[in-house]
Amino acid sequence: MGGYFLEYNNFIPADSLKTPNHIAPVWYFTPFYSMLRAITSEMMYALIACVVGAAVFGVWKARLPSIFKGAIVVAAVVVCALMLSIDAKFWGVVVMGGAVIILFFLPWLDHSPVRSIRYRPSWNKYLYGVFVVNFVVLAYLGVQPPSPLGERVSQVGTLFYFGFFLLMPWWSRLGEFKPVPDRVTFAAH
Repeated sequence: MGGYFLEYNNFIPADSLKTPNHIAPVWYFTPFYSMLRAITSEMMYALIACVVGAAVFGVWKARLPSIFKGAIVVAAVVVCALMLSIDAKFWGVVVMGGAVIILFFLPWLDHSPVRSIRYRPSWNKYLYGVFVVNFVVLAYLGVQPPSPLGERVSQVGTLFYFGFFLLMPWWSRLGEFKPVPDRVTFAAH
């Protein structure tokens, strides 16, 4: 199947004098590999802008004591300084690992009053559909050789991937929810 399900490179005779032009990971690693390649030194500035924007929003909207707001500002400054001082390759590995680890926090990120998609607003289904398409595009770009256009698309896809999860506590509460039927909420004596 084109080397996507079995590692095709394992069947090529080794040649110590020639490095392959492009080594594609196995299909289940390709979205995360695309995220790894998306983090460049230019992308670090976009990530710093996201950190600064989140800190400003947290200080402005959070109903916290001023000591915690000060801690948010200090943490944002430290994170920005680390992002500028450490190479982008390191942050690419952090993003790739974070893309997997964030899935474990999904039960705590979803603040919807209902758990079934059947009772959520209809626009949630479209948002999930866009997320799935984004994930498939990232997977496709992880298989392709690096290109400038693919790099930009994977950068936007990476930002959408993390934005989907990090903004989930906010957007999962929005909209009109359908009433859950009695058969779902019924409790026996």
